[in-house]
Amino acid sequence: MTDENHDENKLIAARRDKLSKMREQGKAFPNDFLRENTASELLEKFGEIEKEELGKIAAKAAVAGRIIRMRGPFTVIQDGTGQIQIYMNNKSFSGEQAEQLKALDLGDIIGVNGEVFRTGHGELTVRAASFQLLTKSLRPLPDKHKGLTDTEMRYRQRYVDLIVNEQSRKTFIMRSSIVRVIRRYFESLNFMEVETPMMQVIPGGATARPFITHHNALDQEMYLRVAPELFLKRLVVGGFERVFELNRNFRNEGLSTRHNPEFTMLEFYQAYARYQDLMDLTEDLFRTIAEEVLGGTQVTYQGSVYDFSKPFERLSVCNAIKKHCNVDNDAAFSSKESIVELANTLNVQFDEAWSKGKILMEIFDQKVESKLDQPTFITEYPIEVSPLARRSESNPEITDRFELIIGGRELANGFSELNDPEDQAERFKAQVAEKDSGDIEAMHYDADYITALEYGMPPTAGEGIGIDRLVMLFTDSASIKDVLLFPHMRPQHESE
Repeated sequence: MTDENHDENKLIAARRDKLSKMREQGKAFPNDFLRENTASELLEKFGEIEKEELGKIAAKAAVAGRIIRMRGPFTVIQDGTGQIQIYMNNKSFSGEQAEQLKALDLGDIIGVNGEVFRTGHGELTVRAASFQLLTKSLRPLPDKHKGLTDTEMRYRQRYVDLIVNEQSRKTFIMRSSIVRVIRRYFESLNFMEVETPMMQVIPGGATARPFITHHNALDQEMYLRVAPELFLKRLVVGGFERVFELNRNFRNEGLSTRHNPEFTMLEFYQAYARYQDLMDLTEDLFRTIAEEVLGGTQVTYQGSVYDFSKPFERLSVCNAIKKHCNVDNDAAFSSKESIVELANTLNVQFDEAWSKGKILMEIFDQKVESKLDQPTFITEYPIEVSPLARRSESNPEITDRFELIIGGRELANGFSELNDPEDQAERFKAQVAEKDSGDIEAMHYDADYITALEYGMPPTAGEGIGIDRLVMLFTDSASIKDVLLFPHMRPQHESE
């Protein structure tokens, strides 16, 4: 055991002893304090009133919060809205309250009744006439100067991180604001919010490896949702022409600064729209979020500045490769042989058994995507990697699909939907063949979805936007773990 751990254990033992005495007195964890004010309410109501004027008002307050600083008679408590200073002079209390005052520790949660005043230094403060210990904190908070600086512990003990790190609180408050703006935005365009199953008999809507579970009553395997797409499009078939869902998806993939096996997506579908319409909508959505959450259209992320008031660049997959890999010959994309040659020239790792379109996308993924810093729509994806997208009428080898890349990472994926049931059935069969040949991310054949399409789905466009990556962008967060309240972590060893 380290000296640090030994010292912490001594502090915990001392706090447990204090709690034990409270239990003996029947005063542990009371629930009879009535809070009437929050820190932000007091600051808003009295923050601009001068000291002398405030003294004449004799304003009363009843506040409660966690003790985060103690300096002589001055104590600062923190509630869900902010911080307020408390003045508790031990000479003002006697008997039992005086003993309780001596027993207070950082992290304890207290309720205070008193009068609002301004100190000689001008700080708004509540002079405690009485106080009550509501919750005894048995574990000491991190050092006030160092904070919780261990990044892994911030993720594992988010509850402590939120207590001591203001930036973390701001990040998650902003995340909530972003989601609120998104909901309002789509409702203003007459989209209806819906909910679709999170446990599915057939996983579909994305090429991803699913989590598998077992339903005991039905005695059958089920899959956690990898995407809600096929169910949302069933609703379009049923006549709900504009639908959206803020959904939790689960994909059995690795952990990284950009990936968490459980994540949040926005998916929306609009009948009688094309993928070009959704690119326009996406630009407007990002601009709206920036204006309402940040107060302007410029967003700074990891040193780069993005101005969402400007149109986003639009490039086809092939043109993006030409631009960023110094390829000036259209013939390089004309056949599988020429694409294989291009991949070898660019030192791209691939499997020659792959299709022409899949090798093309491997070139893009390895050599182009990371170079796309400013907002860019990439279009004209190969049909082999777009099993749910509508085939282009001008070129049957590509689809009417786009992805939005910002800062070298994908934030959105959308396309004109494939509504031809016979074409969709053939695409599903091709996916099944890839799955049989070893591709664990290939899709299953969903016969009921084909049946739904056979009833007729109107021309439709749909899109998915990764909420976690979107929040990373707007909060300037380097890792996806910074924007997830409880990210998945590798198990700790018992010795840790």
